Amino acid sequence: MNKILVANRGEIAMRVMRTAREMGIKTVAVFSEADRNMPFVRYADEAVCIGPALSAQSYLRGDKIIEVALQTGADAIHPGYGFLSENAGFSKAVSDAGLIFIGPSAHSIAVMGSKIGAKQAAKKFDVPMVPGTEEPVKDIAEAQAIARKIGYPILVKASAGGGGKGMRVVNGDDEFEEQVSAAKSEALKSFGNDDVFIEKYVASPKHIEIQLMGDQHGNYVYLFERECSIQRRHQKLVEEAPSSCLTPEIRKAMGECAVAAARSCDYYGAGTVEFLVDDALNFYFLEMNTRLQVEHCVTEMITGIDLVKEQINVARGNTLSFSQEDLHINGHSIELRVCTEDPMNNFLPDTGTLEMYQPPKGPGVRVDDAYEEGTAVPIYYDPMIAKLVVHAPTRAEAISKLCRAIDEYYIKGIKTTLEFGKWAVQQEAFSSGHYDTKFIERYFKPEYLVKEDADTDEVAALMAAYVWQHKGSTTNALTGIATTATANKGSQWKTRRYDR
Repeated sequence: MNKILVANRGEIAMRVMRTAREMGIKTVAVFSEADRNMPFVRYADEAVCIGPALSAQSYLRGDKIIEVALQTGADAIHPGYGFLSENAGFSKAVSDAGLIFIGPSAHSIAVMGSKIGAKQAAKKFDVPMVPGTEEPVKDIAEAQAIARKIGYPILVKASAGGGGKGMRVVNGDDEFEEQVSAAKSEALKSFGNDDVFIEKYVASPKHIEIQLMGDQHGNYVYLFERECSIQRRHQKLVEEAPSSCLTPEIRKAMGECAVAAARSCDYYGAGTVEFLVDDALNFYFLEMNTRLQVEHCVTEMITGIDLVKEQINVARGNTLSFSQEDLHINGHSIELRVCTEDPMNNFLPDTGTLEMYQPPKGPGVRVDDAYEEGTAVPIYYDPMIAKLVVHAPTRAEAISKLCRAIDEYYIKGIKTTLEFGKWAVQQEAFSSGHYDTKFIERYFKPEYLVKEDADTDEVAALMAAYVWQHKGSTTNALTGIATTATANKGSQWKTRRYDR
């Protein structure tokens, strides 16, 4: 394998290309017209425009991507995550074209790509399941009878979906038919498949996932867990490894169940098995993601394993370079997804230009990003522009390091989730580890961020007023600002932060 085409964009494209360069492998970038000036395009050894801004006309054009790979002499295609990464048809087409797909087989993707199929496969290996249907809902009356037997509330979920699409909570018979219909309609619109199933709604669970790797020779390992419970609209914002609540015994049991799920479909490559965990630490299979995860960084930080490198080696046909006994948890890592969203407005996406962009630095701080100062953030793609990852010997130190890094992360011109991230990890529910997927719903209100902005605005106003009144002496003015700000705030003053 001498050349890899990266069928993705942004930070994950940069992430894959950097490891490929370290391994002496050349890279090809494909890009849309909207991404022509993005850093990942310049970083690659070759770059080819594959279409207009819309994903359907560019990053989802599997035929065009394969054509470019063949034209540029690439040996393999790495799909990253999102777009075509979990598309069984694309995986098969890549193989049929004589190229290597850096990921699992089309068979594994097809089995695990269907939530119903995944449950059926994993159940054969005694992986714990949330009570529910094993087949798509076809008859409303029959499904309603099953819902009554399981007990409300129940969850209606799209079989082919993710990201909260095609998902509805049903609290009783009177709303069952309406919610199933709504879920099916959304699933059809989002995924082209309206199959839905129902399962018991686990109230306020933790969302914990197990990272695993398998090779083409039947070897498997699990690389411990990630806690991903801080979410909005069923999409993650803060992830950490390891989880603060698991015992070594439960960690081992979950890891072995994850490996069993992988074996059920002859899986190889990097994959993640997601579980719901209740307050008694009972865990239930949720789904399997047949790709690298956005939050893979925290696993890399606590294990020292480059997961992209392992993906490439497995795709080459090599055996895993390590065994389960070689793996140990080293310290604690937390990741904050830096998204161009406005936490003050229900986390709705924001757009604009990065008038100032200065990521933090220092020991134990990692920023995976793909934007730079002066770059416009397009509206066509996922709003995540970077991942801020920290690592420290203990969880408490990791929290402090993340707060320090957020303070040093300067972004002007567009709203982001940075301030929310700092607020979240400073809450008692997070620091104690007693939080679940209802964290934002239960604890967060936009006005909690308004207060901090108001504090800094007031200090900025005091500074401006004092400088104007004492413009004859800069030194005296600065001394006076500190004194005035302290007197008015009753606490240590701080300089004005840039807009997040």
